[in-house]
Amino acid sequence: MMVTCFDSHCHLQDPAFDGDREDAYSRARAQNIGMIVPGYTMESSAQAAAFGKTHEAVWALAGVHPHDAETFTGRDLRALEEMASQRPVVGIGEIGLDYHYMNSPKETQKRVFLEQTQLACRLGLPVSVHSREAEEDTLEILAQVPGVRGVLHCFTGSEAFAAALLARGFYISFAGPISFKSAHSLREVVGQVPMDRLLIETDSPYLSPAPWRGQRNEPLRVIRVAEVVAAQKNYSTQQVFAQTTANILSAFRLIEI
Repeated sequence: MMVTCFDSHCHLQDPAFDGDREDAYSRARAQNIGMIVPGYTMESSAQAAAFGKTHEAVWALAGVHPHDAETFTGRDLRALEEMASQRPVVGIGEIGLDYHYMNSPKETQKRVFLEQTQLACRLGLPVSVHSREAEEDTLEILAQVPGVRGVLHCFTGSEAFAAALLARGFYISFAGPISFKSAHSLREVVGQVPMDRLLIETDSPYLSPAPWRGQRNEPLRVIRVAEVVAAQKNYSTQQVFAQTTANILSAFRLIEI
């Protein structure tokens, strides 16, 4: 299995790939890209695990997104624990808080985020955290679970938020928005994050980087994210590939390549 870089967060199980999932996977693998496919509902978590079982260089996360927190039950928590005990699941995610759309009540989101974070800590697994317009509460939840480790995925927050996450030992993952023309402040955050704490992702099918902004995204385009990081850091793209791959293996310790 050859892996030269990782898309640390791509939803290949999403219906947006129903017409060409295998082609999108093959395009990424032709460039030696490894992929982490996170769940966002119970069903999509099972789909991510199933995809990882049948595809080389794909690993999965199991978790329920804050949009669906209102549906989360104790039975789901027990099912997540069982799912997370089996490979290719290597962490709990995508979990967190989203106060932009508020598809679930704030207090429900916080409870479900805490329960899943506690589960990850009990299992010794990392978390992949979604945080939108919820920086203070995200840090508050993480502070309630000493020893939890993981990644803040698709980071679009402030330098202060990044610094607080780094102080907790978290990795910070950047996606297509760092390529957007108006994203000057976000690229400044890229410059502030140490290379040994930085990951790259697509969050596909969402957030295609420029020049494909507005189109459906796919794992192959993580290369463009790496190019933007390289330019911001004065690294070569190959150096970004090598360091972020090393970071993946440190963040998600059950991955073996």
